[in-house]
Amino acid sequence: MTVIELDESPSTNTHLASIAADLPHGTVVSARRQTAGRGQRGNSWESAPGENITMSMLLRPEGLHPSRQFVISRAVSLAITGVLRRYMPSSAVRVKWPNDIYVDDRKICGILIENVISSASIRQSVVGIGINVNQRRFLSDAPNPVSMAQVTGRSFDLRPLMEEFCRAILDEVDTALAAELSGEGTDALARRYFASLWRAEGFYPYRDNLRGEMIEARIAAVAPDGILTLELHGGERRDFAFKEVSAVVKESLL
Repeated sequence: MTVIELDESPSTNTHLASIAADLPHGTVVSARRQTAGRGQRGNSWESAPGENITMSMLLRPEGLHPSRQFVISRAVSLAITGVLRRYMPSSAVRVKWPNDIYVDDRKICGILIENVISSASIRQSVVGIGINVNQRRFLSDAPNPVSMAQVTGRSFDLRPLMEEFCRAILDEVDTALAAELSGEGTDALARRYFASLWRAEGFYPYRDNLRGEMIEARIAAVAPDGILTLELHGGERRDFAFKEVSAVVKESLL
């Protein structure tokens, strides 16, 4: 695994994408300070310099059809969740659909996956990952951040921790891709993902952004392409792509 370490970068995703042409699968770019980190929905990502993990990993999922790209999201999410569970109560660490990582109702990790599609396969994926590690004060208006240090009461050595996350991601992704491309399929991965979902059981408030209304629903399914199915009281089911629905946490839409 090759790691390119930068003192500062506007965005590790942008930097890695710009130099990716001749780099191998598994190459990582990390930055001590990221000045314009991006999250899902176009949100900025707050990270104090030298206190957290801000990195991007290059994946080359050769042969993976674009309709199956959610396999990568599932694998990366589960890999990060698995490492975090080594350091804190496992039941508290969950995947918030589609791929944020939460500890209870607070966000500890954000993931941004940008794919380059060529013909009928994904040529490359740049996986941007921000993990709150040692930061104890958050100054932005993000409603619910938390760090590993806040949860555990201890500080972490960033470099070996980053390598631990990277190894877990590569192992999980490579296993998933091998199963997908061999015809074995990734049903087991999908079951593990569903079992790890935040708010996997019970009814919770959501905002249906398509209809502009608040609903109370439970998670019924997540399709192979990542579509989320929510079931309302009474049995009505609604399907949502990313950004079409928002979870409500303490009066915030997330």
